[in-house]
Amino acid sequence: MNDAAAQGGPVLDDEQFRRLAEYGTVEHAEVGRDLYTSGEDTYDFFLLQSASVDIVRAATVIEPERLIYRGGAGDFLGELNLLTGQHVYLTARVVSAGTVVRIPPAMLRRAVAEQVDIADTLIEAFRERREVISEAAGNALELVGRSDTAETLALRTYVTQMFLPNHWLDAASRPGSSLMRRVGLSDDDLPAAMVNGSVLRRATPRTVAEALGLTYRADGRSVDLVVVGAGPAGLAAAVYAASEGLVTVLLDRAGLGGQAAKSARIENYLGFPHGVSGESLTRLAMVQALKFGVRIHAPCAVAGLDLSEERRPAVLLEDGARIQCRAVIAATGAHYRHLDLPQWTTFERSGCVRYAATELDVRGYEGQPVTVVGGANSAGQAALSLAARGATVDLIIRGADLGARMSSYLSDRIRAHSRIRVHTSSTIRELAGGDTITSIIAERSDGRQERMACRALFCFIGADPVSGWLAGVAQDDDGFILTDSRLPAQPFGTALPFQTSAPRVFAVGDLRSGSTKRAATAVGDGAGAVSSVHTALAAD
Repeated sequence: MNDAAAQGGPVLDDEQFRRLAEYGTVEHAEVGRDLYTSGEDTYDFFLLQSASVDIVRAATVIEPERLIYRGGAGDFLGELNLLTGQHVYLTARVVSAGTVVRIPPAMLRRAVAEQVDIADTLIEAFRERREVISEAAGNALELVGRSDTAETLALRTYVTQMFLPNHWLDAASRPGSSLMRRVGLSDDDLPAAMVNGSVLRRATPRTVAEALGLTYRADGRSVDLVVVGAGPAGLAAAVYAASEGLVTVLLDRAGLGGQAAKSARIENYLGFPHGVSGESLTRLAMVQALKFGVRIHAPCAVAGLDLSEERRPAVLLEDGARIQCRAVIAATGAHYRHLDLPQWTTFERSGCVRYAATELDVRGYEGQPVTVVGGANSAGQAALSLAARGATVDLIIRGADLGARMSSYLSDRIRAHSRIRVHTSSTIRELAGGDTITSIIAERSDGRQERMACRALFCFIGADPVSGWLAGVAQDDDGFILTDSRLPAQPFGTALPFQTSAPRVFAVGDLRSGSTKRAATAVGDGAGAVSSVHTALAAD
């Protein structure tokens, strides 16, 4: 059975197969041999000339070993983790002896760079296989936790953003409680993750990433460009840089997509007339970056810069690692503001306060009263998304005009929606409830107050720049990074577009002073900064 065909994915034709085989070496494979095994740090790409191979998921705590698919002559083995560096989570076992062509990861990257048609086939097949494997082999990464806690939501958001096959179990469900008993977990251990037979208690995105091999590891290769921040600006910079031949590393403190990944629906992004979720846009950008060889590491927290060598800046990581490079693009964006109210932190930890309206965030509020606070596009998108799922929404806006900061296509729909009430010139004064929110009190500018039932509060009231790691780089009064024409002085001559006060350090997206807070603008920033990087590196 042809594995790619069985999954409805692209296949190599005979000529492409022969051309790709030139990058590897032919081996004979006996029955019972494992070409790669679950838990290994990495594995090679294989073309199957005459051998047949079963791809199996190892037995887990709750399930026996499972056959995912069988590949035969003319097939190829591998999926997206060949490019991401994620540890192996499936085993390839020879079931019919024959010949295979082994292609190491470095040679596969070379083939992808040199053979455009083959690259397109492989990348699309890897992406589609990840979709299929996510359904068939999700138990390779098992998560269990309380669905209403911020820690659980953060972990589930991370594995979703990183496109990681996983199986989620609510601790309150029968399968969830059964799993907890089998591995000896208590409520204090949640959320927990089972990775390749190991149990991670109080699991976080960081500990899961470490277990899967997704955190930064130096591999001996020199680096041209480090992009810090994987929102639209950072992803665009990484894609353009790598596609133009720069060895590029992309780092992010949390996951991928930045604020855009938290948007339920982006309807004014060029090329998507029906709109696109931030999650989908991020996933497509990630695959595109991997296609061009970008090395993505998240979560990976950056502590600062070492600018002692003018032409060789170094990015310093919080774990003590150091990445020397030729240029840096800062794209760390901004983090969400919150209201200064009693119990805010309590409700935030319990998951009742949210800063996004993705599919995970809005799920479960059908028929429930919720509150959205904020007057810009992200708040409008959240209100419409929640209302579309059947929630009744109170939209709280400090300003007097709904359309002052919100695109008309959103404000018009909100005014017409029967399940959304708009409260202009209003401020939230109180949150009420025990472990979870039950109601809020909103106050109008004339002093009148109204108590509203509320099961969750979605907060979109602006953000502050994540610029603390850029100490020594010129900033405006609010901490946003000054670039090119906004710089008070340019000691190294006329500043290039997106150039900061530090040589070979550029800033893009929401982090940059004076930026337009739009996803499309951020993408343009990232692409434009790469042109400046090339100009700067031409001096070497």
